[in-house]
Amino acid sequence: MILICSAILLHCNIYLLIHQLKQMLDKIISFSIKNKFIIGLMTFALIIWGIWSASKLPIDALPDITNNQVQIITLCPTLAGQEVEQLVTYPIEQSISNLPDLVELRSISRFGLSVITVVFDDKVDIYFARQLINERIKEAESKIPKGIGTPELAPVSTGLGEVYQYIIHPAKGSESKYTAMDLRTMQDWIVARQLYGTPGIAEINSFGGQLKQYEVAVNPDRLLAMGISIPEIFTALEKNNENTGGAYIDKKPNAYFIRGVGLIGSFEDIKNIVVKTAPNGIPILIKDVADVRLGSAVRYGALTYNGQVDAVGGVVMMLKGSNSAEVVNRVKDKMTTIQKSLPKDVVIEPYLDRTDLVNRAIATVEKNLIEGALIVIFVLVLFLGNLRAGLIVASAIPLSMLFALAMMNLFGVSANLMSLGAIDFGLIVDGAVIIVEATLHHLSLRKVTGRLTQQEMDEEVFVSASKIRSSAAFGEIIILIVYIPILTLVGIEGKMFGPMAQTVGFAIFGALLLSLTYIPMMCALFLPKNISHKETFSDKLMNFFKRRYVPVLEKAIRFKKSVVAITVSVFFISVFIFSRMGGEFIPTLQEGDFAFHCILSQGTSLSQSIETSMQASRLIKEFDEVKMVVGKTGAAEVPTDPMPPEATDMMIILKPQSEWKRGISYDELANEIEEKLESIPGVFFEKNQPIQMRFNELMTGIRQDVAVKIFGENMDTLLAYANKVNAVVQSVKGATEPSVERVAGLPQIVIKYNRSQIANYGLNIEDINHIVSTSFAGGDAGVVFENERKFDLVVRLDSTHRNNIDDVNHLYIPAANGTQIPLSQVAEIKMELGPAQISRESGKRRIVIGFNVKGRDVASVVTDIQKQLGEKVKLPEGYYYTYGGTFENLQAASKRLMIAVPAALALIFMLLYFTFNSVKQATLIFTAIPMSAIGGVFALLVRDMPFSISAGIGFIALFGVAVLNGIVLIGTFNQLEKDGMNNILERVREGTKIRLRPVLMTAVVASLGFLPMALSHGAGAEVQKPLATVVIGGLITATFLTLFVLPLLYLLFYKAGKIKPGISTTVVVFIFLLGFNNTNAQTAPKSITVEHAVSIALKNNLSLQSQQLKVQSSTALKKSPFELPKTNVNLQMGQYNSINQDKALQVSQNIPFPGYYSARSGLYKAQLQASELLKEASINEIKTQVQSYFYQLQYLQNTRKHLQELDSLYDDFVKASVIRYKTGETNLLEKTTAESKRGQITQMLKQNEADISIAYATLRSLMNSTDDFVISDNKDFQPLTLSNSLDTALISNNPSVKFLYQQAIIAEKTKKVEASTVMPDFTVGYFNQSLIGTQTINGSDVYFDGSKRFQGFNIGIGIPLTFFSSSSRIKSLKYTQQSLVKEADNNKLVLKTQMQNAFNQYYQNLSEYNYYKSIALPNVDTIINTATVSFKSGDIGYIEYLQALQTANDVRLSYLQSVDQLNQSIININFLLNK
Repeated sequence: MILICSAILLHCNIYLLIHQLKQMLDKIISFSIKNKFIIGLMTFALIIWGIWSASKLPIDALPDITNNQVQIITLCPTLAGQEVEQLVTYPIEQSISNLPDLVELRSISRFGLSVITVVFDDKVDIYFARQLINERIKEAESKIPKGIGTPELAPVSTGLGEVYQYIIHPAKGSESKYTAMDLRTMQDWIVARQLYGTPGIAEINSFGGQLKQYEVAVNPDRLLAMGISIPEIFTALEKNNENTGGAYIDKKPNAYFIRGVGLIGSFEDIKNIVVKTAPNGIPILIKDVADVRLGSAVRYGALTYNGQVDAVGGVVMMLKGSNSAEVVNRVKDKMTTIQKSLPKDVVIEPYLDRTDLVNRAIATVEKNLIEGALIVIFVLVLFLGNLRAGLIVASAIPLSMLFALAMMNLFGVSANLMSLGAIDFGLIVDGAVIIVEATLHHLSLRKVTGRLTQQEMDEEVFVSASKIRSSAAFGEIIILIVYIPILTLVGIEGKMFGPMAQTVGFAIFGALLLSLTYIPMMCALFLPKNISHKETFSDKLMNFFKRRYVPVLEKAIRFKKSVVAITVSVFFISVFIFSRMGGEFIPTLQEGDFAFHCILSQGTSLSQSIETSMQASRLIKEFDEVKMVVGKTGAAEVPTDPMPPEATDMMIILKPQSEWKRGISYDELANEIEEKLESIPGVFFEKNQPIQMRFNELMTGIRQDVAVKIFGENMDTLLAYANKVNAVVQSVKGATEPSVERVAGLPQIVIKYNRSQIANYGLNIEDINHIVSTSFAGGDAGVVFENERKFDLVVRLDSTHRNNIDDVNHLYIPAANGTQIPLSQVAEIKMELGPAQISRESGKRRIVIGFNVKGRDVASVVTDIQKQLGEKVKLPEGYYYTYGGTFENLQAASKRLMIAVPAALALIFMLLYFTFNSVKQATLIFTAIPMSAIGGVFALLVRDMPFSISAGIGFIALFGVAVLNGIVLIGTFNQLEKDGMNNILERVREGTKIRLRPVLMTAVVASLGFLPMALSHGAGAEVQKPLATVVIGGLITATFLTLFVLPLLYLLFYKAGKIKPGISTTVVVFIFLLGFNNTNAQTAPKSITVEHAVSIALKNNLSLQSQQLKVQSSTALKKSPFELPKTNVNLQMGQYNSINQDKALQVSQNIPFPGYYSARSGLYKAQLQASELLKEASINEIKTQVQSYFYQLQYLQNTRKHLQELDSLYDDFVKASVIRYKTGETNLLEKTTAESKRGQITQMLKQNEADISIAYATLRSLMNSTDDFVISDNKDFQPLTLSNSLDTALISNNPSVKFLYQQAIIAEKTKKVEASTVMPDFTVGYFNQSLIGTQTINGSDVYFDGSKRFQGFNIGIGIPLTFFSSSSRIKSLKYTQQSLVKEADNNKLVLKTQMQNAFNQYYQNLSEYNYYKSIALPNVDTIINTATVSFKSGDIGYIEYLQALQTANDVRLSYLQSVDQLNQSIININFLLNK
């Protein structure tokens, strides 16, 4: 009872509040009409405020969606990946793992580098987060061994932080004047230093070139000869490079300050430093044991420019929260000054400038907004029929926009593609349209004509506005409410779409205020006061629509239940379509440039990576659309993007599309570049865009759109399962070539210390490690100043003594007794493959399989992969999958919207209920929401767009408009009821007529306002198109709903009287026919194309399956080259040594010469390639046969059609001959001749049918298919086209030629295997035996029983003495190999001749086809028609008639045969070229 009373009290309070709100709205309207000057003054103030705010508004291309993250970077150049993880990454992770508001913790441990990314909740202040991490890092530093590395925080920047990237290169003609070291010094000490301090810059990240150092290049031979160690050189340099002071001497009247100058200033200073004094008293100087010169730091990254030079560049990283446009402008201003301080022939050239993308994106927004505004204004004037009324409504557009800009500045929302991209002026002016239209309608109903006074005009405007004010206000409020779910989004999607909801909300709220104040004031002041009932163009237009609308509405009322039922059915169909539509997070924005990620094999050197990237850059630069190519290989000095040396980011900067000479699209150019790059062997290329790639990596730790993550402990196990997942991903349609994270295969020179030997020499591992590190990596012994500039003084071995593993073996270590010993004396040094990278997430090791999605939506691709992984790849215990990338974002956004959207819909329903105080009416209007979605779903389907968050925003906006129209219509029905119209049917008819204009106007204005956005092709249009498409498509169905379904539901709800319900016969017949057609469609044979037939054959053909099994057999055999002979175990017992019973055990193992295994491995690889080539040849042959029979069937079917037509003619001829014979007009000869000719045609048809059956059977056999099918009909029967010209060099593509040459290679490999058998074999053995009896030991006889064992080892070598037979076999194999090469050459020559003959035949067939096509065939119909008419009229006899038919028949059959011959010749050429 208490709850019921509380609910009633709450209802009364809300109802009272609504009533008071309506009264308040009346007072606001009344105040605005009466105080026009005050409203005008406030409007002027709004204009000033809006313009000022617009000038202060931050501008960017996109909202900064980077999560709240801090990167911890630790450089440890002397540690491998395993040690980096154990000694650096793990301690830091442990220290920060329990920080408050921590969202994600991931890390990368690589040789010499640890990068830990800490992601916090968005509410955490970034500087507070950095402070927390700094405190925990101090704790972690105590757990990190000294001298390994110091953790540092990366700059305070974001994914959009790289706002300006540039390169420094010599001008044309001065390339040889400056070295990479000179350019790098200019970058570090001139360019970067002047850029530092610019407001908004967080870091200048230098890239490429050679970092200048003063290098003491030690010669180990001289060190050994003079008895000097590397630590002594270190000590000497450190003690001879400092200044000091001695206070001052007070010598009246002056004070003399004492300063000792001992800093190194030149090469001579370094050379003359004394290391120690020799026993003979002569000092040993640095120059005696080392060369002093300029050197460079070990490089982990490089920069290339247009594939020509090893360049130097810089990346300007913007401080988080700064205005990118202002920061870039400041940088550009600074660059003008910096350029003057550089040599004249050194140029700073920017290659990525954020303002370019910003300007293009903002230009797209401006264009769409201006075009949308002009369309809206035109439609308003057209529908209102009054120029003043149209301009009054249109004036609300700029005013509401200025209000939105002012509020954006106030709340810190930047102007970008997303915040401004969803504004539709049609939505914004809806409230103003309703007020102005209601005022005009009210004035038109006034019976008294003549001019109104201002007071009368004020009263009329107030009366009309107050009647409709609740509909206008609540409609705008509901549109505001539907945007609430967007504001609930958090994370990436919240940052992306939150500004959009805020901006639209600001604009609609401004429009609401204007519709209650400014619009009524302007209506009272400027609408015409002369009341005239003269029909305007708008009235004529609306009368035209009413004449079409009213009859349709009447028919709909007659069959209202059927119409409603059909609408509901269509809605459920759209729900089904929507569930199958799939989804993606955000459509990809075209940035205007490309970023190709280039990856070489694991362990590739930096120099090889640079060479390969330069080769790729030169290929890309061949495209005329490319302006420049900049390659970033490896990592920069501040490795915020930690790439290994084998990886390169190639930034492809394009010219503006207006300068492109070819009419190709952005995506087509990317595909062409990708195809071109595939010509570089052994390199994996991945297509992306600069900002998108950076966003993906920063936000999710990967560069691709989707990632499958496997978590576990053992890296080898993770890699094995990652390769299995990789195979599954490759098989899923829509997933591009996946990339498995490279975690293994890094070649390492491993030094394993022998602790006992180290102890013998009195050494310790720390000292040895220090010498190794200094010798090869270089050790800092101080700095050298050049005025302000400061360079490291580095000690390392000279370059000739640090080239290979032998130099490590021969590195001398000073022992405790003063002697020097090689490192190999105290350690085992060998080459091993180690982990390349260890990735961790949330404290656990993981591996990533990343891929992009192409041609499909993300959600369906991931669903397919999840299903297949569940079936095919079962993980062991403790291992599990997760999915990352944009899919993760889409799921998070969808889950949040699943809560927020229903909550907003419930809020709308409550508002509707309290507005109309009726559950029925609220439910009626609420039906607009699901029904309006129909058009949105079908619009996405028609434009082939998946569901995305952008489309979701469109649905939200659409719901608001649909509800607004429903409010207006139901509000009118209620008003008519108040005015005394009690007949519900009449009320519906009259209300729909009255509201036809505003409903149509709202729909047309809102949809056309989005039209420029839907058709736009500018920068950023990809993000806006789904939104605009949904709104336009949805408004079509929403308008139908408002004008037809809503009135019908109103009648059904209120039972308008006895209207005969009926069922549309047309609908029933339509459904019946639809079902009948579907049944037939299921039983009819399937029509296939030639591509489909080839695809089925390649999948099902047994011969190909056999070849595939052979490939698998060779693949399995390839893994078995390393096989030792059987181990011999012998047990001996008896009197083999003395009279006593002795026992002996012997174990021996034969080991072939090592070269034997490598030779076998090469042979198996060659055999695998041969089986693959044989499979390729089979594919080529099967494809050719399928195409040949397919086109032969088309020829036979067209021949059958012609013969059937001819059979019909001869049938008529036979009938005519029989009649003429019976009537005596002709003799028996004509009749028998006609019947004979008809019989010939019948036999030709039977033969044709037999040929078709044979061809079908052969084709079915090739396809190995039991299903019935028919080939697709080629109605015009046009021949194929040949895309190649005669080029005999292309015959090398034929797999049969490749196979024969591969056979020669196999013979060569077999010869090597045979040659390796001639090499000696090795035998290793072990024996253990008893020697029972007395043995003389040190002159004494000692008895040994069976328990005393004697053991030993034996090593033997087997040398083939009779190697003549082997050499004969080798010689035989050599001749076999030469024979196979000759055979392959001969086959190639034969195929070249065949190809020349095939082209000659093709040209002959083409000439024949052209003759029949252009000359002979056009005359056939004329011959037949003329002959038939002449024969029937008696002008010619049957002989001439038969000759005419025979001629026509021969021409048609010859034409069809020429097409078939041309097709077969082209298929033959393609077979020879393996096309």
